[in-house]
Amino acid sequence: MRSYRDLRVWQGAIDLSVECYRLTRDFPKSEIYGMTSQIRRSSVSVAANIAEGYGRNSRGAFVQFLKIAQGSLKELETHLIICERVGLLDAVASEQMLKRCEENGKMISGLIRAVQRRENEQ
Repeated sequence: MRSYRDLRVWQGAIDLSVECYRLTRDFPKSEIYGMTSQIRRSSVSVAANIAEGYGRNSRGAFVQFLKIAQGSLKELETHLIICERVGLLDAVASEQMLKRCEENGKMISGLIRAVQRRENEQ
């Protein structure tokens, strides 16, 4: 693997972020500094932390940034749930996004385990 861009988990996080931008495009203008901003920022943070951790060239740092990405993903899930409850998102869109978050979370967890295993083997 030559780049973080080769990581499926990073690619999935980018796709999730793009979907979040599409989804929030229809939010009311009154939410531009509220939920629109929060959803976009937390979704971008997932991919950005994966990339930053990879770029640190240290397995320990990479794991730490993957855990931060996992936290950003949980933040995103929370925003999505709130948006559904206050009527900014319908239940179908919310469920689809939460499923994508869950899939990304599983990939991040798997990568954390794999990196930690390699670190313990050396």
